[in-house]
Amino acid sequence: MNGRILIVDDVATNRIVYRARLSAAFYEPVMVNDGASCLAVAQSHADQRPDLILLDLSLPDMPGQEVLRRLRADPRSRDIPVIVLTAAQDPGARLAAFAAGADDVIVKPAADRLLLARVRNLLRARVGLEFAAGGALPVTGLSEAAVAFEPSGTVAVVSPQQDLARRLTQDLSEHLRDRLVVLSRTQALAEAAASAGPDIFIVQDDDSDDAGALHLLSELKSHQATHHAAVCVLSRSCKGDAAAMAFDLGADDVAGPGVTATELAVRLRSLLRRKRAGDRQRARMQDSLRLALVDPLTGLYNRRYAVPQLTAIAARAAETATDFAVMVVDLDRFKLVNDQHGHAAGDQVLVEVARRLTANMRDTDLLARIGGEEFLVVSPDSSMADARRVAERLCQAVDEYPVHLASGQALSVTVSIGVAVSNGLSGRAMAMDAVVEQADLALLESKVAGRNQVTFRSSAA
Repeated sequence: MNGRILIVDDVATNRIVYRARLSAAFYEPVMVNDGASCLAVAQSHADQRPDLILLDLSLPDMPGQEVLRRLRADPRSRDIPVIVLTAAQDPGARLAAFAAGADDVIVKPAADRLLLARVRNLLRARVGLEFAAGGALPVTGLSEAAVAFEPSGTVAVVSPQQDLARRLTQDLSEHLRDRLVVLSRTQALAEAAASAGPDIFIVQDDDSDDAGALHLLSELKSHQATHHAAVCVLSRSCKGDAAAMAFDLGADDVAGPGVTATELAVRLRSLLRRKRAGDRQRARMQDSLRLALVDPLTGLYNRRYAVPQLTAIAARAAETATDFAVMVVDLDRFKLVNDQHGHAAGDQVLVEVARRLTANMRDTDLLARIGGEEFLVVSPDSSMADARRVAERLCQAVDEYPVHLASGQALSVTVSIGVAVSNGLSGRAMAMDAVVEQADLALLESKVAGRNQVTFRSSAA
């Protein structure tokens, strides 16, 4: 099944019809007939919660708007998309539903293609948000604490008719505190090619070009800079195949020309909140990925990152018939630093040594912290003479000046280094393993010989 859909309607015939439509599209329909049952299912165990809710506003036990408010107030159900189905054409009822938290309001009877396109659209958006949240701990979905302050966003109105666009921005300015700009389609595409763009695009279609708005929508959603921007298509008709196609192309909302500025502003604020939540989740995921590969103390890469990079360097060396060097750098008598001055002092020493190593390497070299006081340096396209110069410079850079602690003390610190070069070894795995083994042995020799020195080993073919 593609997703669990909760159908909330007090008319049995309606529930049966929607169940048949959704089952035919390979969704898993779940049916209830009142608001209390809806809340119980939506706020149950995570494995039992629906992925989307179809909610009728006329329920026997409570108004649909109250159900919406309770869904949005509870962290367990706050992020579940809700499509309101109503027979009422009253703009006030639509506005109340959007204000209470509906993702869309569709007038019954809903056309199959439009309803299923909107279901697909909202489920895709939710899956994308959950994927972003998957690498971010500990928060998932939209079930996060409310942000105390949300900065204003940028809403761009894109239209071939600039006078209509300006009139729309003037109407919206009375309801939004966000920055409103008018762009031509050429300017909107230029934004898509830039590094950052508006938070929301309102794309107005054109009487003389029915496909123009959909083409622009597709372009905006395919460019990296605007892929995560929300797009609201303002169409001459928000019904039928055109709206369904817009949703399938990635539109976040589709509104008809008769939509009031008040309602559109409410819908835009909802899109902006959803977009900001997605931005926060993606930022958390990036932070989590970065922390998985970077040592948090020194800021250097860690072993998890270094090993596959070393494998790639060895593979490239084998393909290009060049050599690479491996250096294993170890702080001398580091345990005494921790024992005599404390672990905080030890951390300061590690940070400073990492800084000095970084400052004395080539831009193409890889430096990683692979153990408590052990560092790995990999130098691609490096001969033994090249490696010797780098290793001796690193050893001198650490020994040359004492490390000044926050307490005011100055500690003399040295490192021992073992160096090995591939020297024509063939075979990626053999080259990498052999060079690392020789570098380790060279490090041991440096330690035995009295520390604070560099020992070199060649890896014979």
